[in-house]
Amino acid sequence: MISSGQLRAARALLGIDQKTLAERAGISLATIQRMETSGDVVRGVVDTLTKVVAALEESGIELIGENAQSLAGGRGVRLKPKHPEAG
Repeated sequence: MISSGQLRAARALLGIDQKTLAERAGISLATIQRMETSGDVVRGVVDTLTKVVAALEESGIELIGENAQSLAGGRGVRLKPKHPEAG
């Protein structure tokens, strides 16, 4: 659904701190902190994840899934696929 890196990057693009995102999503600061320090894909209660995604989208963030196109246009960033190093 969302990676910890996407979550941190989304906050950076918005220029907000963890506390502000927690307030916008209606969840605790500790929950945002756990989400951002989790492994690659953020795991948690579906309702909580939905609240965070909704708060980001309402703030102007478009989350783009892996191998998905962004049809909304506008500027954005995306990680390139990792390629194994030639040996």
